[in-house]
Amino acid sequence: MITNPFAIFALVLATILLVPMICRKIRIPSIVGFIVVGMIVGTHGFGLLAGGTVIQTLGKIGMLYIMLQAGIEVDVNDFRQQRSRAIIYGIYSFILPFSLGLLTSRLLGYGWDTCALLGAMYGSHTLMTYPIVSRYGVQKNAAVNIAIGGTMLTITLALLVLAYLKSDHVNTWHTIGRIALTLGVITLVFPWLAQRFFKRWSDATSGFLIVMTMMVVSAWMADWSGLEGILGAFICGVVLNRLVPNLSPVMQRINFVGNNIFVPLFLIGVGMMIDISVLWEGWTTIIVAVVMIATKLLSKWLAAWLAQISFGLQSTERQLIFGLTHATAAGTLAIVTIGYETGIFEPEILNATVLMILVLCTSASFITEYAAKRLALQEEARLEADKADNSWLMLTVAENRHYELQELSELGELHEPDFASESDWTEAKKLINSQRKAAIVYHPSQPINTINRLLVAVPRYAEKEHDFITCFGLVRRLSSQLGAKVVFYTNEDTQHALHAFCRRKGKYLRASYREMEDWEDVLMIAKQMMPDDMVVLINARPSTPSYNPLFEQVPKMLDRFFSGHSYMLVYPEQETGAAVPDIMTGDQTQASKTWSIVSAIKGAIVRMLVKIQTR
Repeated sequence: MITNPFAIFALVLATILLVPMICRKIRIPSIVGFIVVGMIVGTHGFGLLAGGTVIQTLGKIGMLYIMLQAGIEVDVNDFRQQRSRAIIYGIYSFILPFSLGLLTSRLLGYGWDTCALLGAMYGSHTLMTYPIVSRYGVQKNAAVNIAIGGTMLTITLALLVLAYLKSDHVNTWHTIGRIALTLGVITLVFPWLAQRFFKRWSDATSGFLIVMTMMVVSAWMADWSGLEGILGAFICGVVLNRLVPNLSPVMQRINFVGNNIFVPLFLIGVGMMIDISVLWEGWTTIIVAVVMIATKLLSKWLAAWLAQISFGLQSTERQLIFGLTHATAAGTLAIVTIGYETGIFEPEILNATVLMILVLCTSASFITEYAAKRLALQEEARLEADKADNSWLMLTVAENRHYELQELSELGELHEPDFASESDWTEAKKLINSQRKAAIVYHPSQPINTINRLLVAVPRYAEKEHDFITCFGLVRRLSSQLGAKVVFYTNEDTQHALHAFCRRKGKYLRASYREMEDWEDVLMIAKQMMPDDMVVLINARPSTPSYNPLFEQVPKMLDRFFSGHSYMLVYPEQETGAAVPDIMTGDQTQASKTWSIVSAIKGAIVRMLVKIQTR
């Protein structure tokens, strides 16, 4: 057995490096490879590593990482849309395994307490194949959101059954108080602290450390309150979702450290627990294991099938849900360990559970890999125009903010934009009007991940711009990454177009609307702004359908009324070729001199009112 810490660390790093390479060659998921390596080097294999080494502790952090990633990477807008489906699937995914588990356990001759705890164990599952989904980039698929929401419900119900069966040894009211305190700290205090932390320290390293600290504290408090640490880590991920965008530098560090260190250590630790020798100790363990595996597979498949029928999903999405939700590890290990220690479970159930984990983790890896790959190919084949594959110009005025522009381009998924910084607005407008590509003028006053709402002003006829879908897609992606609410300010006709854009299948955006008939009314937004809002003005170049002469006054308006907030001007790409003729503007009349004077007077009155109200 290896005891030297340097030798242990060298062996672990070599395993993490070589196993994915070998698995790619033989075409098996790396998750299976790490579990097999754990079986080989563990005490039940060649005994190279002891079961009580630091690997077990670090492996537990790996399971927390998986649950944290699942919570953070949830698309908040899509999750809200799928919330009722997730609850319904969670009920399917717990009731069916629980009921079938009661039946099969009674047929094996176990008592009712044992049957109930086994049913709860079948009902829960672990998202240990989620890294496969994340690697293929389909984590925003509706099936994934349904599976993640169902996971939270099934784990909670399973732990409630466990708590009830342990109620003779636990002060129930004391436990309820601890749970209430834990949930209050994680859901109310942690987001408040993180919001203020990110405003003061916006560097990625500090952000990574605060997220990791909150994850571990959440897991510890969940254990302390009688829940399970993985549930605490998942809730922590959900509440920090808005502050840690998927494409942010903080999330890149979380993914790198988790996927390359802690998650492999967790899988190796699971493999070290598996004792193949139980197969030769008698038929009882094998029979129990076969029944447990069959019960789990059948019930979880039925739950996924019911989800497909109920929600009109594709067969590939059903396979993905099944692959994600029949793997079992951390929650099952916690339940079976507590059940064994309290005398509810017999030794053969403990051994059979370890075999079940090996089989189900292997099958879940293959099924998830197959389904995720097929979905990734399907989504790639139906890319829409708002994937931002056109060219962009990004610039700031009077200050060089290359880092902030780069961060914005990553969150908006913009394709290789050009960056620029101009000394004043005159030079900025000259640069924008000299090019036809889509353009963004960005003024950050706070870290973008601390933005709560996007207040988007859309001028009349903006939907007639040939590239408006790209600008809308930018807003949708920013809302998705930041978890920020969207409020559109526009006229009634444009609202109808925005409603249609927001309801597209697979591109859903939950937004609210405010009436704004004339462009000078955009100043009224100032009195409705909150500290963590960002203004987004959809602008236009001259001789385009939505151009308004008042756009020339926007720089002065921004500097005077919105300088204390983050704001962004977005210019749609101008159609190549000659300037757009007047007939393209439909019923939009050209600005006469009289109209301009009247508009200027009206704008001055509105600005005066806003100034009075904001004092």
